[in-house]
Amino acid sequence: MKTRFLGKSGLEVSELGLGCMGLSFGYGPATNEADAIALIRKAYELGITFFDTAEAYSLGANEVLLGKAVQPFRDKVVIATKFGFKDGNAMNGVDSRPERIKAVAEASLRNLNTDAIDLFYQHRVDTAVPMEDVAGTVQQLIKEGKVKHFGMSEAGVQSIRKAHAVQPVAALQSEYSLWWREPEKEILPTLEELGIGFVPFSPLGKGYLTGAINEQTQFDSTDFRNVVPRFSEENRKANQGIVDLVKNIAAAKNATPAQVALAWLLAQKPWIVPIPGTTKIHRLEENVGAASVQLSAEDLENIQNAAAQIQVFGERYPQHLQARVGK
Repeated sequence: MKTRFLGKSGLEVSELGLGCMGLSFGYGPATNEADAIALIRKAYELGITFFDTAEAYSLGANEVLLGKAVQPFRDKVVIATKFGFKDGNAMNGVDSRPERIKAVAEASLRNLNTDAIDLFYQHRVDTAVPMEDVAGTVQQLIKEGKVKHFGMSEAGVQSIRKAHAVQPVAALQSEYSLWWREPEKEILPTLEELGIGFVPFSPLGKGYLTGAINEQTQFDSTDFRNVVPRFSEENRKANQGIVDLVKNIAAAKNATPAQVALAWLLAQKPWIVPIPGTTKIHRLEENVGAASVQLSAEDLENIQNAAAQIQVFGERYPQHLQARVGK
């Protein structure tokens, strides 16, 4: 697999990463540890060198899992983790006080069994803490050698600029896919101007763009998608047009819908690195295959024109979580 640089930071990663959240959090019961470790190690065998976790994914257990999995090749991979929630629990609200950031860094270093965090994201902007203080605290951690690069997640343009003026931001991680294109308005131009990389999470629309989900799909009772308006039964039915579009292109390319959705993201900018997650090795192999799918300028134009005709129904977050993004 080829590599990409996240903006001008000098941080080089595989052009596709692996989002590890779903192995233990958010999408139903946790994956058996042995199977999860096997999947992460298979990702590395397939060329993935960029792994994403967070304190808030099962209160550090996801970090512990990732740390165990990459231990044999730790020096060959880039680990990203995150701070920013009260007591490490997203349900408790945000907390980016400097003392909390430092405490999370120490805990993450222990959980990951590593000497340094390659990329340390603020998980959500905390409007109660000046951004200059957040960036300054991470800068201090970088000077101490505990963190290598600073990142932000779901931040708005003003916060990005404020942070970047204090400590250069290597990457912004936010949702971006064929069915959530809001970042194209202000975020992508700002990142390009400042030389910041972009790491789209949910690049397959939380699974919807794979074509494997329809209005009949039943999610596990602990699955986050049960409370997402875009995943209501009526909206899953109403949004079928975007899946049909991806399926049609996939058929013409002898590829799968997931591969086309990821190839589309890779074609947008050379500093975009999607991090699809999965619990299944065959899906992992399918996702990695997206790096070989070439979309021509004509393909991209056709997708653009067709997508412009399709209205997507439903918010991507319930209201209380929507209030946390774009700050």
